Amino acid sequence: MVDNKKLWDTALAEIELTISKASFGTWFKNTFISKQDQGTIYLSVPNTFVRDWLLNKYHKAIMKALRDTASEVRALEYVISKIEDRNKQPAGENTPKIPIMGELGLSELYINKESNLNPKYTFESFIVGPFNEVAYAAAQAVVKNPGMNYNPLYIYGGTGLGKTHLIQAIGNHIKRNFENKKVFYLTSETFTNDYVNSVLNNRVPQFKDKYRKYDVLIMDDIQFFSNKDKSQEELFHLFNTFHENNKQIVFSSDKSPKYIQNLEERLRSRFEGGMIVDVARPDYESRLAILRSKVKNGNLPVNDEIIEYLASIVQDSIRELEGALNTVLCQIQAKNRTLTLTEVRSLIKNSIKPQRNVSVKDVISVISNFYNIDEKILYEKSRRKEIVKPRQIIMYILREDFNTSYPYIGQKLGGRDHTTVIHACEKIKNDIKNNSILNQEIDQIRLMLYNT
Repeated sequence: MVDNKKLWDTALAEIELTISKASFGTWFKNTFISKQDQGTIYLSVPNTFVRDWLLNKYHKAIMKALRDTASEVRALEYVISKIEDRNKQPAGENTPKIPIMGELGLSELYINKESNLNPKYTFESFIVGPFNEVAYAAAQAVVKNPGMNYNPLYIYGGTGLGKTHLIQAIGNHIKRNFENKKVFYLTSETFTNDYVNSVLNNRVPQFKDKYRKYDVLIMDDIQFFSNKDKSQEELFHLFNTFHENNKQIVFSSDKSPKYIQNLEERLRSRFEGGMIVDVARPDYESRLAILRSKVKNGNLPVNDEIIEYLASIVQDSIRELEGALNTVLCQIQAKNRTLTLTEVRSLIKNSIKPQRNVSVKDVISVISNFYNIDEKILYEKSRRKEIVKPRQIIMYILREDFNTSYPYIGQKLGGRDHTTVIHACEKIKNDIKNNSILNQEIDQIRLMLYNT
């Protein structure tokens, strides 16, 4: 394998081309590879804030850059160490991992080699709110009697909403309370790569045996099986083996199985045969609770005024919320003092992605594409069912998500009276209470609208 310094220098050169100069200088300064061990790269970082930021924001980019230089790279772990350790390391010689307590009371946690689970993802550290309470309740039902309740459990929602935390919490809980059960977590990408390597090395039987030995299989990012026919076939047979033997399967995805394109129908039907629950964007109260929990548990020097500001300004995901908190903590550490709200406002404005301005045209475009109808028809007086439903959903989304006035909505949709808009909004609001399919459709529309 390429020596540590050359491998990291080459990877950094590739990464630098893909991000801003400011971000590169902030987050990749004082990083270096301290060790390589059987395809696992140990990347040394100066503190917990840099570690969390790289893991949440740049992990995929780092892995790509490393694999482009050394194809044998299989995993990446982050190790907190001091920059002086680079100078102590003889050229070409690996150094041992240094378990150091993180700043501000945060400790380093490592992936369990046997289960591939991160021990920090537990139910105890999972904040429950209106946006995820159904998914949490389903997870609780699964861990009481694995393989018997909600099998498979399929959790979907947008990026950074805590799905990985929740499904790994299931695994950690079962591992802790059912010592005889073997648990394993992986991503769909890992499964696919593993299968491809088994074909190339004539080890397909060993590949099959590897996964069938587990009692609980937890698989993340199912949507990436799209267009991977052979991997889908292997997952289908694995699924059947698990289901026939009452072994628990847990999946996560960014969308409902109904909307994963180029997915085999037989596999889609397996996903839909269990419990499907969604995780929505967190409301303000939930975002506030998440931040307060992290500040309290970590004994972090952040006051309520700053917490409330972060909760109000960062709305898209929990991951981005945690990233904003880490940015503030990094500056507190650098300045060795607490920050004023004015300083935090300036800091966050330059470090988080701006909120996307969604126009009426955006909403109409996304919904017309979703239902595969011509936008122009929505403005006409047609009362055909296939036109009325999308039009009413447009009105509902504009009112509920953007607090647009009834008269303005009516004006933008062909000059309709505001009472027509009120009726449409009330109808959709009542229908989604009893129509799970409509509910899923609107959730999917929101994902498309906010993540496009």
